[in-house]
Amino acid sequence: TDCNPPPRLYCFTAVAGKDGKTKFAIENATRTRIVLADQKVHILGSVAHIRVARDAICALILGSPPGKVYNSMRTTASRLLQRF
Repeated sequence: TDCNPPPRLYCFTAVAGKDGKTKFAIENATRTRIVLADQKVHILGSVAHIRVARDAICALILGSPPGKVYNSMRTTASRLLQRF
């Protein structure tokens, strides 16, 4: 999903969160690794988990409140983990 984001500084603060809490929450819930490098966000993991993490990151960049993103991401990730 392509995101047409607001300015770059907002993107990194939205994804990283305070002291990296948001980034770590997404990583732990989706079993991925997220790298914030220069102007890009790299996501490492399996295809299905990357999809969930990418949707959460895009929602944060586009301005959704973190609590809403956490809840939707957790439900999606838990459904994903139950399948395997």
